[in-house]
Amino acid sequence: MNASELKSKTPDQLRDQLVALKKEAFNLRFQQATGQLENTARVRVVRRDVARIKTVLNQKAAEAAAN
Repeated sequence: MNASELKSKTPDQLRDQLVALKKEAFNLRFQQATGQLENTARVRVVRRDVARIKTVLNQKAAEAAAN
């Protein structure tokens, strides 16, 4: 997922995607704790995607406040 893709989405779409990623992160942590996690790199990707979405949401909020 690119930041440019995220910038074209509305804040509501970004929040929905953020919720979905947080659920996925929870499930991945649960799988890791029980020893069932096969793709360990996915945890890192999801965590970075969450950070990317939060960054874009903050940028959009700052733009809205400036206008």
